[in-house]
Amino acid sequence: MKWLAKASAIFDRILDILVFLACVLLMSAVALVASDVVSRYFFHRPIIWSVEITEYSLLYITFLGTAWLLREEGHVKVDVVLNELNPKNQNLVNIITSILGAMVCLVIAWYGAEITLDHFQRGIPAIEILHTPYFIILGIIPVGSFLLFIQFLRRTHKYLKDWRAL
Repeated sequence: MKWLAKASAIFDRILDILVFLACVLLMSAVALVASDVVSRYFFHRPIIWSVEITEYSLLYITFLGTAWLLREEGHVKVDVVLNELNPKNQNLVNIITSILGAMVCLVIAWYGAEITLDHFQRGIPAIEILHTPYFIILGIIPVGSFLLFIQFLRRTHKYLKDWRAL
């Protein structure tokens, strides 16, 4: 079990690094949009690629930060019913929802990887100003979904331990 604790610590560190990158992307996107506004209205010269970069950043921010947010239990919950249950049943509901979440994330990661690989093999560029290859844009979806899958498994394990202890 010592290797599991070490793997968990490494995974937590990866999540921390990725959420830091998401924060850097967010700050960069804010600065880029502000620069574009200033450039457009004061100098009549918009930064033509700013919208495209901001769109890609928003996609990356989402998939870089979701596993970290789940680890922190920061996702939105509808807990009106959950709060009425006793702790053992609350853990059971959390186990079930975590398993369902893990299954959904695994499906998204699988199909996302297939689509990303297909776009890579065919060399499909985005029909935008920068002509960024689509696989670069789409690649974060299977990566982020797989990390979220792992975090859902960790969450399931945690709630299962808590459920057995009650």
